[in-house]
Amino acid sequence: MKLRILAIGSKMPSWVTSGYTEYQKRMPPELRLELTELAMASRAKTSSPAKAIAAESAALDKAAGNDYRVALDVTGKSWSTEQLADQLLNWQSLGRNVSLLIGGPDGMSDELVANADQRWSLSALTLPHPLVRIVLAEQLYRAWTVNNNHPYHRS
Repeated sequence: MKLRILAIGSKMPSWVTSGYTEYQKRMPPELRLELTELAMASRAKTSSPAKAIAAESAALDKAAGNDYRVALDVTGKSWSTEQLADQLLNWQSLGRNVSLLIGGPDGMSDELVANADQRWSLSALTLPHPLVRIVLAEQLYRAWTVNNNHPYHRS
């Protein structure tokens, strides 16, 4: 099974790539973590944010294909580490890949969020999108360690 992080935006600072990669390489082969960066729609003073949201949401929708979709959205449910570990077990039992959707600076379309299989809120705080990648990768790794009685979670 793959956990696919589909994120709007590319050309991240080196600290983002380094942080994400650290947790990606810790994941076991049977639960691979992969990141797909999708281009951010162009934004101009005269263009509407709705147009950018629509274009980015269409790209996320296409990239997710038939995967089980989890939209990272402030309107989603907030999970404890143990609840995320349970979610991870549930996702693994589905027998399909899971795409975790991260929108651009203006978010995702209401339609994309509504059609997701689940909505997850990492925090009530507004997090910078580059940081979300690292937090998400670390929390997925932590959930795996909980499920496998690994000492990382207890430290």
